[in-house]
Amino acid sequence: MELSNRISNLAESATLAMAAKAREFKSRGIDVISLSLGEPDFKTPKHIQEGAKKAIDEGKYFAYPPVPGYADLREAIAKKLNDENGIPYQAENIVVSNGAKQSIANVMFALLNPGDEVVVFSPFWVSYTAMIELAEGVPVLVKGGIENDFKATANQLKEAITDKTKAVIYSSPCNPTGSVFTKEELSAIADVVKAHYDIIVIADEIYEHINYTGAHASMAALPGMFERTVTVNGFAKGFAMTGWRVGYIGAPSWLAKGCTKMQGQVTSANCSIAQRAALTAITEDLTPTREMSEAYLKRRDLVYNLLKEIPGFKVNMPKGAFYFFPDVSSYFGKSAGEQKIKDASDLCLYILEKAHVSLVTGEAFGDPNCVRLSYAASEEDLKEAIKRIKNVLGELS
Repeated sequence: MELSNRISNLAESATLAMAAKAREFKSRGIDVISLSLGEPDFKTPKHIQEGAKKAIDEGKYFAYPPVPGYADLREAIAKKLNDENGIPYQAENIVVSNGAKQSIANVMFALLNPGDEVVVFSPFWVSYTAMIELAEGVPVLVKGGIENDFKATANQLKEAITDKTKAVIYSSPCNPTGSVFTKEELSAIADVVKAHYDIIVIADEIYEHINYTGAHASMAALPGMFERTVTVNGFAKGFAMTGWRVGYIGAPSWLAKGCTKMQGQVTSANCSIAQRAALTAITEDLTPTREMSEAYLKRRDLVYNLLKEIPGFKVNMPKGAFYFFPDVSSYFGKSAGEQKIKDASDLCLYILEKAHVSLVTGEAFGDPNCVRLSYAASEEDLKEAIKRIKNVLGELS
């Protein structure tokens, strides 16, 4: 008995793999500080919890919901995207899914034929390339280096496009780098895309509410890009609702229908009660979301100053999300006793084993010189974790 080639060739999620290793260490009684998962350390705000409880008590939401989501939730999402992002979506453009991860997978399967290319701005979220390959597409990486705040440029995109290019995908604010594309940068990218009639942009905006620039820009709001863009978003990050599993897309109606068709054969609709919680989140008080973002900003500044004290770490200043993505290549080739550090993966394992802090190798995100560190943790844990990291790195020579 063998697994299919599709699954055998599929890379395991590096973030989930490192989280599993951290749990293994914890099960052995080891005090591990986990900075590997992109998960808010805040609880879902109370009023959102109450929205879910109310839906249960009303007793009206126990049947299968419509595949693309309840009409009132889709209307509320469309209104939010109109009012806050300047994108003229209607309910028919919205598909609610089991997290933004499924949203992106739906788009890839609805859009790609075997051999179609997707330009991926790198560094990128680990699952982009796996989803493209599962849909029999070909990821084409365009790398933004630390010298440009890890942001790929319009000129790089222009050079990467071929007659097989079907889509472009990026995130802003970015996982894993925290970089944020400005409206001007997105406009330049849009101009390149508009020169090709058959290319779709997939704009992952899941970290929209954790943006320290004060000016989030949406690709679909730019002139000529409404019919050319899929906007991906959700409730996990900005509302601390990771376990509720509610994501969504705004897309041209033909593509939204395709994603609904895909979802109808795989999972059907998102959980009914989770959708009612999401409706509460998007229509009621955003104060807790703003307070979380302010807390992340404070932690960002704390972690930036601490990381700058580690010799050999090259660190940019993230403008959003809750990650740092330092270049750690200065440690490659160093040793501690029998243990030699060949690459970022070795360094992450060394830090986990010696410092009991879990990070994720940058190789999984498209840059093998870096590691990803999440600061979605308490200030006390962040200070202790970076102290441990600095100490064990000091033992390498």
